[in-house]
Amino acid sequence: MLFTDSYFTLTKSVEFLYKDRGSKFFGFAFPIKSESDIKEVLNGLRDKHPSATHHCYAWRLGPDKSRFRINDDGEPSGTAGRPIYSQIQSNDLTDVLIVVVRYFGGTLLGVNGLIQSYRASAAGAIAESGIVERFITFDYKLVFENEDTSPVMRVLKECHCEIINREYNEKNILTIRIMKKHLDQFHGSIKNLYKVAFSLISDRT
Repeated sequence: MLFTDSYFTLTKSVEFLYKDRGSKFFGFAFPIKSESDIKEVLNGLRDKHPSATHHCYAWRLGPDKSRFRINDDGEPSGTAGRPIYSQIQSNDLTDVLIVVVRYFGGTLLGVNGLIQSYRASAAGAIAESGIVERFITFDYKLVFENEDTSPVMRVLKECHCEIINREYNEKNILTIRIMKKHLDQFHGSIKNLYKVAFSLISDRT
């Protein structure tokens, strides 16, 4: 069950370069919405960096943060994907993919060196992108007679609803958007207007 009214994600896709003893770590940060987005991004980076030693990544999806994955791509277990994911966790991010592409520089970094390099690359990419708060919203359709226009508009104002579409035929039809944090108040108020029909169209996260 989703208990939050908002979540944090990245503002834009960025690239960040980190170097350690000859190895180059290109940190890429992406705001994403689905696993198909992730697959497309990963395939694109592999095409762009075919000679890289490793393409390590971590991602998390959904406002409830329930879906995630970590990949070391051949690095010693726990030295790449986990440090990348730790930066997603520490910044409380979701709907995000962080990829670190490594070019080996000839010097072994050791376990601690790898962990530090992958963590720093992810942190740098996140900082370059910036973090934004997104509010969870729901779209509803309202159908009502002219005589109910004033009370409907009063409810919409009290619940901070956004009108995103209007239709005027035999009845008034409004498509509205409401933040999750106002949803209980909206349901309680609109149900008191017995002649007003309302239905959920979609949730937007």
